[in-house]
Amino acid sequence: MYAVIRTGGKQYRVQPGDLVVVEKLDGEPGAAIAFDQVLMIGDGPAVTVGAPIIAGASVSATLVETRKGKKIKVFKKIRRQGYRRTRGHRQFESVLRITALSGDGRDASWDGEVDLTPLAVLNARARNLARGMEAAAAAKEARPAAEPKAAKVKAKAAAKKAAAKKAAPKKIAPKKVAAKKADGEKPSVAEAAAPAAKAPAAKKPAPKKAAAEKPVKKAVAKKAEAKGGTAAKPKPKPKAAKAKSAKD
Repeated sequence: MYAVIRTGGKQYRVQPGDLVVVEKLDGEPGAAIAFDQVLMIGDGPAVTVGAPIIAGASVSATLVETRKGKKIKVFKKIRRQGYRRTRGHRQFESVLRITALSGDGRDASWDGEVDLTPLAVLNARARNLARGMEAAAAAKEARPAAEPKAAKVKAKAAAKKAAAKKAAPKKIAPKKVAAKKADGEKPSVAEAAAPAAKAPAAKKPAPKKAAAEKPVKKAVAKKAEAKGGTAAKPKPKPKAAKAKSAKD
């Protein structure tokens, strides 16, 4: 006995015990799913066709897993434009085990047990990698829950600050040490090791402004006075002789 059902915009021919891959359905592994859109039921030569569905007919199934399908490549090209794009896509799909179907006064069921082992584990077993996967899953479960990254950073900074505060020496005011010495008391070892108070540095006098350079003539006169003579007056430039007339 078989039936034709419709789900996800597609039609599937199923019978009890079949493993069917359909478009993604909501639910956890092991959930029971019923299809009421049964288009046809056949049992040998007897075939019943719905218009468009058979009233009261249903197909029961168990959800095995929801996974990603095979990757398909999507390639786009515009010739003579240098445009090429390659993309990949993996469609979500659900795997179902058909357990029973009924309609048109007939029933059929599957007596086997539904195995909920996902395809990834089956492939790992085929490659003899199941033990490694099981050990990794057990280690992941035994591992404590990871703390948020921000909390870790804050705790680390607080611990570092506390350690620095503990290791830093206590500051002792030099005025207290001087007061104890003046009273005749002996300061402690830590107080004696403390640096003495520094007197405020005296302000340096502002540099004098450089005197403006004097004219060259005054400098020459000063040099002449230093030698003991008088400064020689500059000779006047000779006047140009008058041109004689052509008559003379």
